[in-house]
Amino acid sequence: MTELELFFSSEGGLAKAIKGYRPRAPQIEMAKAIAEAIRSGQHLIAEAGTGTGKTFAYLAPAVLSGSKVIVSTGTKNLQDQLFNKDLPLIRKAIKTPFMAALLKGRSNYLCTYRLENSLNSAFGFSKEDADALSKIKSWAKRTKTGDIAEMSEVTEANPVWYQATSTVENCLGQDCPHYADCFLVKARKAAQEAEILVVNHHLLCADWSIRGGGFGELLPKADVIIVDEAHQLADTASDFLGINVSSKQLNDLARDALAEYFKDATDMPALRAACEELEHGSKDLRLAFGIELKRGEWREIENNPRVLGELADVQSQLQNLTDQLELASVKSKGLELCFKRAEELTQQLKTVSEDAGGKWIRWYETHRKTVTLSRTPLDIAAEFRHFMQASQAVWVFTSATLSVAQRFTHFANGLGIGDAENARWDSPFDYESQSLFYHPKGLPKPENPDFTALILDFVVPVLQASRGRAFFLFTSHRALKEAAELLADKIPYPLLIQGTRPKGALLDQFKNTRNAVLLGTSSFWEGIDVRGEALSCVIIDKLPFASPGDPVLKARMEAMRRQGRNPFFEYQLPAAVIALRQGIGRLIRDVTDRGVLMVCDPRLLKRSYGQIFLDSVPAMRRTRDIAEVQAFFEREKAT
Repeated sequence: MTELELFFSSEGGLAKAIKGYRPRAPQIEMAKAIAEAIRSGQHLIAEAGTGTGKTFAYLAPAVLSGSKVIVSTGTKNLQDQLFNKDLPLIRKAIKTPFMAALLKGRSNYLCTYRLENSLNSAFGFSKEDADALSKIKSWAKRTKTGDIAEMSEVTEANPVWYQATSTVENCLGQDCPHYADCFLVKARKAAQEAEILVVNHHLLCADWSIRGGGFGELLPKADVIIVDEAHQLADTASDFLGINVSSKQLNDLARDALAEYFKDATDMPALRAACEELEHGSKDLRLAFGIELKRGEWREIENNPRVLGELADVQSQLQNLTDQLELASVKSKGLELCFKRAEELTQQLKTVSEDAGGKWIRWYETHRKTVTLSRTPLDIAAEFRHFMQASQAVWVFTSATLSVAQRFTHFANGLGIGDAENARWDSPFDYESQSLFYHPKGLPKPENPDFTALILDFVVPVLQASRGRAFFLFTSHRALKEAAELLADKIPYPLLIQGTRPKGALLDQFKNTRNAVLLGTSSFWEGIDVRGEALSCVIIDKLPFASPGDPVLKARMEAMRRQGRNPFFEYQLPAAVIALRQGIGRLIRDVTDRGVLMVCDPRLLKRSYGQIFLDSVPAMRRTRDIAEVQAFFEREKAT
């Protein structure tokens, strides 16, 4: 028995560290495949169904290899869980000693210099912001890592953190008076020394996007790179290879430059005027797009004289501020950095505004207080392939959802990794006995304007049978809002609506309430782990096809058509299958879980492509009869 096999055996380290641990053949097979990939230098795509235990299946061979390993996760929450929960357990279970480190992006670390500046600023803060900054100041005296995730009293989403963290553009670097105690510098030093480094996809792609080839700018050189939740990587990479300029960035530059003016350049009134003009101009640019929150094609900007006019004004105001900052840059390091930011934003705005040719997509997105102008690459496969080669590392890509009908073509083609080995292991859960797939007869067509109202006639009896305890997942915010209004008078269970409270608070409330119905969109389709009876039903309104009006999707589909390819079957359909598999994955999270899956989209059986969806989901028992759903839950009550 090898060291790896012994570790996962009933007598091994993991069994001693985890109460009730039982060896799982898929977990051991996956661990051995990853160990072989590391040994042979062969890239690997590894799909492991829910419950396989893929985290330990890649951590154990990573540690035992003695290699320098970077593990990248999909979100910061998963990153924290991996570092604070999973790695300590591995350390307890494994004999091989190892050093591990956690590294996040710059904006996740307290900057004591900027906090000090904010507290001494000439700007007035609202009562809420002043209170939050006071709490941050108190926490700053206690924290050892400076990781803002520690700070529960001020949520990470609070905009006030901008006043207490740095960006690449406003960091003083070695000229900072607090450089010796910089939390980011300490975290990067620990990352260089660690054998196992935990990052997230955003940081991995940020490193890629700012460096010409190979690692070295943000991340150390590694022997092995393990990408968990790898189905998210292509979208993240696409964002980082593009250019995004927001009215918020322009407003932040204006405010930061104004702060530096008050400190070191009050003899230059033209600088103050330029800051104030850009601050107003950035807000006017957002207002020109109207109140609707949407993503749109660039040609909508070109056909809107008001938007074009405001954009031209902002470009002129930004150039004026850049000129003033160039004159003032000799006065202080802060003003010099503001000048460099202004130069870069000027160039980025110019690049986004110019016709980018056939390899790029230009589009915009409006948010409540800001608008973002973007240029995104049509295809990242060649670039990513070059990145992999430059890193000279072995890459392992893993997730519960990488294949479509048991094939990896969509995922591999998207990243240009067609020569990677691939393997998949089904979930060890007994879906046949633990779950039921309900797809009722007589469902309305998705294009019906009353679709959401009509499906509630089918949904309410299921919620009554399950006694709440359900996720109702939607493919649009509009449908969620409509369903929330209509359901309020139809069921006696608490309704928890995405957007009414922070996501974590809603989940805690859902788990504690025990009979709630949570209505959510995309952010609740994946990365959510609710075990036990609290979640016994998952209802999905439509097959999760991306909106055909989305500017990025539309441009990619048009490009594929020009190449003689079929964008629906090569791109839209595989992406929707993977999204559906993620949503379904919320239902059964443990060997004792039981639950009903309901999909309300008739295309599942009435379109030829529906079979591809059915071939990609777990082997659940299927029914079209509500009586079987009711009997399923009655059996639960009987036990």
